[in-house]
Amino acid sequence: MAVTIGDHPQAQPERFSSPPAVAITPCDPWPRPYYLDGNLRRVWPYHYTYNTFCKERWRGRELLEIFASEFRDRPAEYYKDAIEAGKVVVNGRQAAIHQAVKNGDVISHTLHRHEPPVTAKPIGIVHEDDDMIVINKPAGVPVHPAGRYNYNSVVEIMRADRGFNWNPLPCNRLDRLTSGIMFVAKHRQAADRLTIQIKGREVNKEYIARVKGEFPEGEIICEQPILQISPKLGLNRVRAKGKEARTVFRRLAHYPPIGVQEEKTGINAAIPNRVDGIDPDKGNGRSWKSKEGYSIVRCLPLTGRTHQLRVHLQFLGHPISNDPIYCNQRVFGQDLACGDDKSDDDEDIMARLSRMGKDQAAEAVAYYDEMVEDYNKRKAEKLSGETCEICGTQLYTDPGSHELGIYLHAKRYACAGGSWAYETSLPDWALPPAGMSGPVETTPETDPIKTAMERLDVRDHADSKLPMTMGSD
Repeated sequence: MAVTIGDHPQAQPERFSSPPAVAITPCDPWPRPYYLDGNLRRVWPYHYTYNTFCKERWRGRELLEIFASEFRDRPAEYYKDAIEAGKVVVNGRQAAIHQAVKNGDVISHTLHRHEPPVTAKPIGIVHEDDDMIVINKPAGVPVHPAGRYNYNSVVEIMRADRGFNWNPLPCNRLDRLTSGIMFVAKHRQAADRLTIQIKGREVNKEYIARVKGEFPEGEIICEQPILQISPKLGLNRVRAKGKEARTVFRRLAHYPPIGVQEEKTGINAAIPNRVDGIDPDKGNGRSWKSKEGYSIVRCLPLTGRTHQLRVHLQFLGHPISNDPIYCNQRVFGQDLACGDDKSDDDEDIMARLSRMGKDQAAEAVAYYDEMVEDYNKRKAEKLSGETCEICGTQLYTDPGSHELGIYLHAKRYACAGGSWAYETSLPDWALPPAGMSGPVETTPETDPIKTAMERLDVRDHADSKLPMTMGSD
């Protein structure tokens, strides 16, 4: 029997576009490239690829415009060159600077990464069991990798200590500059249990702040709404269109001016004292800076808006003494936006704030005297004028010790039902200065929680469902 072999069409191989000229697989060195240098934890520069899905606010916007407006650590010219060189790609393919980004796109950016140093102070352990670790976060260390920080974050530092496959699950947030109590779950079930308590408004939290001037006695309740002005710059202000916010404050201590001296402890060691008694500089607009000293204040946030404590304290005329944003005369002017809930100067504020850390050092207004200004010029983090030999990145100087944190500390977190509570001692900067007496610990008599909640319940019981969230402050 004859077999006829027909001519069947040959299957054509599938053709793919050539891959971009840049690797898009993230580099993940292990062990982490840490090294300690005096009081700083540093990371050796390394190559890394950011991969991120298109965010809702990016949809329809051009690629270069997104990078130039959202990412502050490099100039727009860098991002233009990176896109044209294939270091920034969309869905693994070469992109154009004017290409519109759409929902579902994956944007990849490969670069030689330079992380800022953070404090070398270890992460303190307040409590640990099989489910949860309660830590005392050092000031100046971000919780999650974000922006210029990756391995220099709480999550990655703890992973480096406990093993590559260990997966820490932070349950509450603290700003990078804030220190204090944080909860890190060891497994998802523990994280979920605490989340249920948070959503059920069963968690109270208390912060300690060191603020400019003589804070009033008694319970002070601030209920001003807070509006996010610029996510890029981290700027928030009191505005009628903002989100509802409520904080209760109570003064723990007030310390009058004590003269110019050097603080020997805390995050401001070797920097001229922030509360000075020198000549008040009559005629130059700075007479307020030395006449009121500073106060230690207990803070009870009943809502969890971003920068809530910092913004409310600024509004009350008592900003955190070393806050580089909200206690900065070069940004807000001499009155520091005290009582300001409606001015139309947001664009000017953002322009001045954007220069901080670029051509100017960020500084708190309470530090504004010649000695401190000279110190900041020498020690504050800003562009150094040097570039990386490998990638051409503009390099920053090291941060000064005063930039590694602010006077804001999450001191106590407690279950409203009384089943658990964790707290730390007062930070060094909240203790009485040398030669003065004052409280070395909080006491029930200065507790803002009980009396404040009683007052609030009487005033507006209908509003008792305000969330006691564990957001970032």
